Amino acid sequence: MKIGIDSYCYHRFFGEVYSGQQKPGKEMSVYDFLDRAKALGVDGVSLESCFFPGYDEGFFKDLKAKLDAYKFDRVYAWGHPDGLERGKSPEAYDDMIKNIPYAKLIGADVMRVVGSSLMFRHEPHGPQVEALGKQFKDAMKVADEYGIKLAVENHIDYTGDEIMQIIEIVDNKNFGVNFDTGNFLRLLDDPVAAMEKLAPYTFATHIKDLMPNPAAKPTDWFFFSGVPVGRGMIDNKKLAELLKKANYQGFLAVEIDCPHPDWAGCEDEAVGISVKELKKIAASLS
Repeated sequence: MKIGIDSYCYHRFFGEVYSGQQKPGKEMSVYDFLDRAKALGVDGVSLESCFFPGYDEGFFKDLKAKLDAYKFDRVYAWGHPDGLERGKSPEAYDDMIKNIPYAKLIGADVMRVVGSSLMFRHEPHGPQVEALGKQFKDAMKVADEYGIKLAVENHIDYTGDEIMQIIEIVDNKNFGVNFDTGNFLRLLDDPVAAMEKLAPYTFATHIKDLMPNPAAKPTDWFFFSGVPVGRGMIDNKKLAELLKKANYQGFLAVEIDCPHPDWAGCEDEAVGISVKELKKIAASLS
């Protein structure tokens, strides 16, 4: 089982600072992130395209060269923050399609995509699932041309059963899941039960661990906030076991979005601890 990091762990350093967070004293480029990932000894990276400095072919050529030099597995991540806006944004759909060739340019064979977000989770889900199923089914015609697998993330929007419904509508072996181990908990959906259904369709992961945030209201999306893997409520070892049983070919990508108050401003330390813990989990599965 391989280990990786999603660049969203460092969103403050890329310029996205949440309300209540402090702006860091330094910025980070995508190349700085790759250097840090290399120093931590991981096998792969998931790269949030929203943090790219541009989308010209020269940049992607240089990025691919760096990824190749570090021998990183890679996932091209599209859709932050609201993805396809529950199937109601033609502009977002066109942008997703435009990004598929970019994934190919950096040598990725998996592209993380987002159907919705917490912004729309209280609207009726049935119409959303139907609309997104149709959009992703159409998108796969382009993705298949480029040899790219699309992996929809559970983005604090849909339960495991609803993600499964989208997969069934799309009905394409190259359409699957970017399984976020923490976001199901934020919907009070059991991550283990979801993985038992979705492991065979999982192409990529975000490995979170979460604990209740005493400073948050239960209705806040960040009531369950990020802590290092092994320090929270998520049974990531069990989830990794289910992935191995399903012959998962991707990597376990650490992601910390909103750190718990105990870890505020300590994303990098939390990432390092998480990588070490995931390496122990991976070793236990070998």
